[in-house]
Amino acid sequence: MSLLLDYVKQQLTPKTNHPNFKAGDTVTVHYKIKEGDKERVQQFTGVVIQKKNERATASFTVRKMSNGIGVERIFPVASPFIEKIEIAKVGVVRRAKLFYLRDRTGKAARIREKIQNTDEVKA
Repeated sequence: MSLLLDYVKQQLTPKTNHPNFKAGDTVTVHYKIKEGDKERVQQFTGVVIQKKNERATASFTVRKMSNGIGVERIFPVASPFIEKIEIAKVGVVRRAKLFYLRDRTGKAARIREKIQNTDEVKA
């Protein structure tokens, strides 16, 4: 019985090596797409507006503006089609779900960027 339980736990825990990101961060998701017998990698860059769950069914939603139209895409965290996730900007927000961005466009939809502290020695 415990062997079966261990197997179920192993299958339910996502095997991901994605970086830690949160709502408000701008990310680029490299996603594999199969078209017939061909396979290519498509990049989707946008702002993470929500993260849901923490286990096998975890997902996150990325929103971008494309030709003046808002496009949202939901990615399962444990998807085998996600090749990698890159964090472009770390945003400063006070909410976990940024659905208010759906009503805003242009400068009103901006998110403050976290200033990275780089302690470089001046020569």
